[in-house]
Amino acid sequence: MHRREALKNVAFLLGGAISASTMGVLFESFTLPENEKNFVSYSLQDEKIFAEFADVIVPATKSSGGAKAAGLGKFIPMMMQDCYPKTMQTSFANGFKALQEKSMKDFKKSYATLTAAERTKLMVDLRAMALAQKETKSEENKDLVYFFVTARDLTLLGYYSSEIGCTKAREYVLIPGRYDGSAPLKPGQKSWAT
Repeated sequence: MHRREALKNVAFLLGGAISASTMGVLFESFTLPENEKNFVSYSLQDEKIFAEFADVIVPATKSSGGAKAAGLGKFIPMMMQDCYPKTMQTSFANGFKALQEKSMKDFKKSYATLTAAERTKLMVDLRAMALAQKETKSEENKDLVYFFVTARDLTLLGYYSSEIGCTKAREYVLIPGRYDGSAPLKPGQKSWAT
């Protein structure tokens, strides 16, 4: 199975948790022209910020590592550069810049230096902004909202298709046996990855 097919399967399983634009990019079988790949580039510092951003969405628990441990800092920009057309890459990059600006405006410091509580507060604000934009169809903060929604989607997609997400965060059986669509789950049991 190719990587894109595996990611499509994970996206399908996540269903409503992934936005329509991300589903569209993953389910369209287009190959980006070479001049659109890597249209926007990210530094190692940016990858650290992506990792911290994703770790707010999927933090580490006692039983499994979080998004940072799953390598989402590299995954998010790689997916954006390799799979999204240049207009979406540009909007995402502009939103990433707007995230830095919002961090400076709201907390007077860069995103990388925010405390866990400040990152969570910022994430809550971004979620509220995205919900408000969806209701009002406003164009205000369009790139920042696009960044938030897409980075969230890629975090979920990347985490639940990673080794940690499949084997630690979810129940995993190497050779699952027969399919039972209504297998009972015990209280506290993880959902199945296989």
